[in-house]
Amino acid sequence: MIPSAYTLRNAHPSEFEEIGKLLISVYSQLEGFPKENEQPNYYKMLANIGNFTHQPQTELLVAADENNTILGAVVYFNDMKNYGSGGIATQEQNSAGFRLLGVAPTARGKGIGKLLTQECIQKAADNKRTQLIIHSTLAMKTAWEMYEKIGFRRSEDLDFMQGELAVFGFRLPLNS
Repeated sequence: MIPSAYTLRNAHPSEFEEIGKLLISVYSQLEGFPKENEQPNYYKMLANIGNFTHQPQTELLVAADENNTILGAVVYFNDMKNYGSGGIATQEQNSAGFRLLGVAPTARGKGIGKLLTQECIQKAADNKRTQLIIHSTLAMKTAWEMYEKIGFRRSEDLDFMQGELAVFGFRLPLNS
């Protein structure tokens, strides 16, 4: 059940720049996560987050409060070929995924990340996908713990290295 204080919806193009800045802020503050000078292309991708919406079956979802302030965002991929990660994840068939989930520091601990995750799970189930695939890093321990509580399980075959950063894969089987 979504608390009435939050609305989950597709981002509007006029919000893409704001969402990019939010995600850059979130990711750059993660202890142990590469900084912009270490992975400039990753941060450029965050800044241009709206570009993902040009891909088929890909959505930029946001959680907004009653004042329409964006509190969090995530990119949902209904087809893994558009997922854009390293490793084998983009070869997975009949699978959905999400990436780049971020919650504003002022909104942490309010269930925003879980709401966005559950929305992606629902979208994948509605589209009759057999599984949902995600990736995380050691710097994202809070999110990692949340994913495992929801039912995601580590899947070492999806792991890859992004430069010097170890990226860990997870799968959530879905009933289709």
